[in-house]
Amino acid sequence: MERQETLVQYFTDHDGSAPSPELAKHQKMVNSPFQFLRGSAPLMYRDIASQVIQLPEALSNLPLTTIMGDCHTSNFGFLSEEGSHGETVVFSPNDFDDACFGHASWDLFRFLVSLPLAHAEAAQIQAESECEKFKAKPLADEQLVHSAQQAFLTAYIETCERSLQQKNNSQTALTEFSKGHILYKRWQKALTRVVGGEAFMTKSTLAKEVDLVQWRFKQNPEKFIPLPDDIYESLYMQFRPFMDDEILDIVMRHNAGTGSNNLGRYYVLVGPSQPHDAAKTHIVEIKQQREAAPIKYFPKVSVNNRLSAAHLTVNCQRKMQRRPDLILDDAIWQDKHWLLRSRHHARVGIDSEHFMLGKRAAEKGGVIQYALSCGEALALAHMRGDRRSVDFQSAIVECLPKQTQSLIKAANGYVQQVREDWLITKNLVEQALSKKLQ
Repeated sequence: MERQETLVQYFTDHDGSAPSPELAKHQKMVNSPFQFLRGSAPLMYRDIASQVIQLPEALSNLPLTTIMGDCHTSNFGFLSEEGSHGETVVFSPNDFDDACFGHASWDLFRFLVSLPLAHAEAAQIQAESECEKFKAKPLADEQLVHSAQQAFLTAYIETCERSLQQKNNSQTALTEFSKGHILYKRWQKALTRVVGGEAFMTKSTLAKEVDLVQWRFKQNPEKFIPLPDDIYESLYMQFRPFMDDEILDIVMRHNAGTGSNNLGRYYVLVGPSQPHDAAKTHIVEIKQQREAAPIKYFPKVSVNNRLSAAHLTVNCQRKMQRRPDLILDDAIWQDKHWLLRSRHHARVGIDSEHFMLGKRAAEKGGVIQYALSCGEALALAHMRGDRRSVDFQSAIVECLPKQTQSLIKAANGYVQQVREDWLITKNLVEQALSKKLQ
């Protein structure tokens, strides 16, 4: 009962409600323990602060850097650099909503926790599928998942070592994958979606969301809500100065994300008014920004975290990306802080089944390949937090190899806690639904 009370208090503090079937965010979170992890990033920091989680003490002495804050297997993927304007596709972290200045060990730990949960989710998705071909795919075993945890940390350390050897730098990025790599097909898919790519006019973010004849967002009630004239005009007047071209349309975006599912979000179509040009047109997201997940429970970890939530995200994203989005800014509207950033034309995400299911994943080391790529991409992002020195890399190489087994053990212990928390929350949501139906 004590943990249930903790969870009820946590959800009340962060979501304004105890676990409820009426909140879309909570509906998503009870689908699986992995979805629960994705929707409850601050809970992990609460558990670190209260010592439910005990990280190796030596890791707290590493230099602070810019971190993702919500680092898990589905927050990496392919994207076109510089937002929708870039033609180079990279594999990198793709979610900075909880980015702040903090301990690298927080990101490392959270990713390690997410691997076994992603494995379980892939198994669940497969079991619930009605497609016989999909159900016949081999699933990576638990030993592979454990090996992937080790590989993730090994890649992270080796990337820092290469920096000390001057074999990489702040401009290094993951831009190519061999045919034998688990990510090769998804990389190829992303390449077709950049401006000029063969699928740009059909599969890019722009093509999927926008009617390129009417030059308006598509009618899609599950994703987009048309705006009343007064709200449209207010948004236009407030945000037009941030845009690099004319605003062609604005809609409200809903049911997006997991952790940020309950926050305000708008999509703005930006491009030449006449003549229309798809290559110069893109989508800008305007998103209400909440406090980064670690800050409530570690308010004094860095003075830099005292920036407004949106401004902090902008600062951290600019540091962690090799070439930041061309539109990446923050503003105040309706007494709330809003983040502005380009939607990437070539964004291709990675779900659990993409690297846990299939012969490539289960029989040819694909799970390990994925973990290695994430470890390298995360190290490069963390290293960019200080472009003046290699102090961070030196500290990692000195400290982390001695702590890898302790960190993995702590992560696997917390995996069980997440599963228990998910079950408690699922039961609370079901109880609330039952009362509602009575």
